[in-house]
Amino acid sequence: MYRWWSVILGCASIDKVVITIITIEVFNVINKTTPLRKLIAGAAFMSLALPLTAANASDESWPQGPVSFVMHTQAGGSADVFIRTLAESLEPQIGQPIVVINSPGGAGATQMSRLKSANPDGLTLGINTLSHFTGMLTNLNGVFALDDFSWIASTQEDVHIVFANQTSEVDSIDALIDKAKEGGGKVSVGGFGPRGSTQNIAISMLENAANVEFEWIAYNGTPDIVAAVMGGHVDVGVSNLSALKTFFDAERIQGLGVIADERLAALPDVPTFSEQGVDVDTSWVQVRGVFGPAGIPVETQQQIADAFHEAMKSEHYQTYARNAGITDSWMGPEAYTEFAYRISEVASAELDQ
Repeated sequence: MYRWWSVILGCASIDKVVITIITIEVFNVINKTTPLRKLIAGAAFMSLALPLTAANASDESWPQGPVSFVMHTQAGGSADVFIRTLAESLEPQIGQPIVVINSPGGAGATQMSRLKSANPDGLTLGINTLSHFTGMLTNLNGVFALDDFSWIASTQEDVHIVFANQTSEVDSIDALIDKAKEGGGKVSVGGFGPRGSTQNIAISMLENAANVEFEWIAYNGTPDIVAAVMGGHVDVGVSNLSALKTFFDAERIQGLGVIADERLAALPDVPTFSEQGVDVDTSWVQVRGVFGPAGIPVETQQQIADAFHEAMKSEHYQTYARNAGITDSWMGPEAYTEFAYRISEVASAELDQ
């Protein structure tokens, strides 16, 4: 079983900032675990001592000019929806325009290449997910490394949902498992990235729990996944509610199950995996954060993190987060960098087994 440990540490400060340090234990397909609590304890306590200041757009160290966010997904992907929504409160927070540039391809390689070569002035940034970390150990190994980037802030946790075409006879996780047992590995699941991506790992958990095997079909983003499901090119898809919400609202897809402890308020009719007798680690969720090219000054990184976290408090953003079932995450540069290296160490150890 694969465990994800969250430690919420309250810290009284002039800004009443709450630091959430999130640590993950990455799973592998043979159900072995590697404790992370001892590895993360030092970083968690160290982060309590970090000085925190509210973002101030007038501060001379804040980079001036349009801020470009290079995305690894198509327009409409989960990370894309996040940055476009946050931009409405982030732009007035920093007093500068935000430009979103979609650069899908290569399971993040296109985006990462642009960021790696960008000027480290804080004006060219990206949104990353857990798949960026696992990708650098698998399909992108030798192409990119953690040291190629600045890991600036964590922002979100987003649960995984397995879904099908609204008219599909596969209308539950039980029905999907039955179809998989009959199909002998021919039942297809569409999701973002190659094997080893965050969404693929969620499906691997289902495979392990139900003793079945699926055919994994990789796509560049949620719009492509939904199109494949609706067009009958794959049997089911997996993604996150933040990008699927509009399709659910339009009744174009149906939810088979959600990997969570309880049903989502936004999708009260979609049962959890556990309600359907499937025991998986409900703490395996998508994590999103902010990163940029290596060499961004620490002071600039801190201001970017503070600006993001301040903008996330807006009512506009919080309404989106509630509707999408998203949990906020608040790691700053030092804690998020520590997180990136620790999770990569654990992932590497697991992949070597």
